[in-house]
Amino acid sequence: MTPLAHVLMILSLTLAVAGSLYCILQLYKAKAYSIGLLENINIIITLCYVVASCILFFGFWSYDFSIKYVHDYSDLSLPLFYRLTAFWGGQAGSLLFWALCLVLCGAYFQSTESYKSLSLETRIWYLLFYFVILAFFGALLTTHNNPFEILNPAPSDGRGLNPLLQNPGMIFHPPLLLLGYGGFTIPACLALAQALSQNNNTAQEEMAWHICTKPIILIAWLLLTAGIVLGAWWAYMELGWGGYWAWDPVENASTIPWFFGTAAIHFGFIEQYRNKAQRFHTLFMALTCISAFFATWLVRGNVVDSVHAFGSGGVGPMLLNFVIGTALVAFAVVLQMPNKGTPFSGLETKEGFLLSGAVVLITISIIIGFATLWPVISKLWSANPVGLQANFYNSIILPLLTVILALAAFAPWISWQQGLSHTKNFLVVLVTFIAFMGIFWSVFAVREPTALIAASLSLACIVSWILFFAVLKYPFYKLSPILVHISFAIMALGVAFSGPYKVEKEVALEKGQEIQIDTFTVKLNELYEGREQNGRYDFLEAELLVMKDGKKIGITQAQRRIYASFPQNAYAEASTIFSLGKEFYATFLGLDEKTRAVMRLSVHPLVNWLWIGGTIMSLAPFITVYACRRRKKTAQSTASSNSHHE
Repeated sequence: MTPLAHVLMILSLTLAVAGSLYCILQLYKAKAYSIGLLENINIIITLCYVVASCILFFGFWSYDFSIKYVHDYSDLSLPLFYRLTAFWGGQAGSLLFWALCLVLCGAYFQSTESYKSLSLETRIWYLLFYFVILAFFGALLTTHNNPFEILNPAPSDGRGLNPLLQNPGMIFHPPLLLLGYGGFTIPACLALAQALSQNNNTAQEEMAWHICTKPIILIAWLLLTAGIVLGAWWAYMELGWGGYWAWDPVENASTIPWFFGTAAIHFGFIEQYRNKAQRFHTLFMALTCISAFFATWLVRGNVVDSVHAFGSGGVGPMLLNFVIGTALVAFAVVLQMPNKGTPFSGLETKEGFLLSGAVVLITISIIIGFATLWPVISKLWSANPVGLQANFYNSIILPLLTVILALAAFAPWISWQQGLSHTKNFLVVLVTFIAFMGIFWSVFAVREPTALIAASLSLACIVSWILFFAVLKYPFYKLSPILVHISFAIMALGVAFSGPYKVEKEVALEKGQEIQIDTFTVKLNELYEGREQNGRYDFLEAELLVMKDGKKIGITQAQRRIYASFPQNAYAEASTIFSLGKEFYATFLGLDEKTRAVMRLSVHPLVNWLWIGGTIMSLAPFITVYACRRRKKTAQSTASSNSHHE
């Protein structure tokens, strides 16, 4: 079956190239367009990827170590759910899964009424951009990153999956990111397609691309959001360093498409309500897709050092050339779009607030991109380039995010025309902000400026959007943006306190010894030694009794593990005591020369509000998607009823 999978990859590459050439031929002829063949090619490519992916999944399920990729990322002791998710544990498999996500999104969109309502020319332009991307994936998967390479003779066991990937986060984090990347590709291709089609004055009356693909955009955004939040939780729980965001290059890479995509959505509101920003909207939706490939280049191109990065595998130059080429095409297409010449309104309008928010989001994305590439850029003048530290990002990015928070807090009360639409409510929000500034300063002794402002703005933002929904009595289907802004504020509140006000201490404890950290009293109860029931790893466990105000609040069981497949390294398994206030966190670092347990203990105020806000933010867009489908069905039912009566 494995040779069949490789043949299917070659076939998909051939069909994608042929489809691209046939699209160009059709557009060159500019007469009777033949769309049926192109759509059938798309379906065949989708089937190729589905079957090939099933073969790889079956290889992991059946311990087929004759497949080199299966051998490299699994072994006989690996549990089934980790064995199957090892599909995206390495470079070749993750690229195949990304391509699978893309073709499934493409096949779904092709089946929708929105797609079928587009003009033939727009559909052919769309399929041209879409096939070019599929051809690029096909080239990667049949050359440098073939996931179906054969080992002969087949080994009796595999190398095993990296212990850091043996975590529930592995099951969800990578596929959510890749589904988000794949989803954003569809509106990006259609945006460029419609720009060219409209430029030729052939598609003036068709449905706008952002309306046509609105459900896909929202689902791609929520999946990407969920992937990033889950990745932060994974780092917090698995890496054992007591944090959730280290501004690591791979962490940074995933946020760049998110910031571009969020900016594009804000430009979409300006286009929808003010009929402006068409060029910016098209450009940044395209750049959202392209920045996903840029992120892939950072992760897989051996560009910068990262604890998360894959090896190069020879794909770096291909990815970089593709990013540069597609970016040039995107800018060229946008420059050809007609310029309506309508100036943007000032900052005192809702349009100005939306535009300012989008500009700040784009600025953040560009700063993160350049800062992440700083070791590469600094090679131009330094023989020993050094990457920028977390302090640089925190000192620049966090204040900019605070600006976003301020815009979000006061935007509901700004008029589309000019000035305030509800002066009293604006003043309520302003007074709320000032009041919480005073409370945090005087009662909670919050002195760090960014944390003080961000925390106060967070609560003002929550009050603002709750008031906005209550006063204006918005319908249910418009609840999504309200919940997204509230959840963003909740996350900002968690970040404002969990970062600068974290308390951390590294100690060596004897059995029965107690130590004080912040408001917690910690006692080492026992040290245990053992082996996991399936023999995957040996562990040393430190059991800590945690008390507060003389009362027991819980027990942590932090471990130090040595995996049978990776005996050269020891891995920490942190343990926490959940709290909506201050969360206790323990990491077992090992034993010292006196056989005392060396522990890193930390206290994280409000950290769980980050995950609560992230969960709400990830789920909120489903309301709009559901409402869109309901309204569409209602409209179709009404139209059918009217037709029947006629």
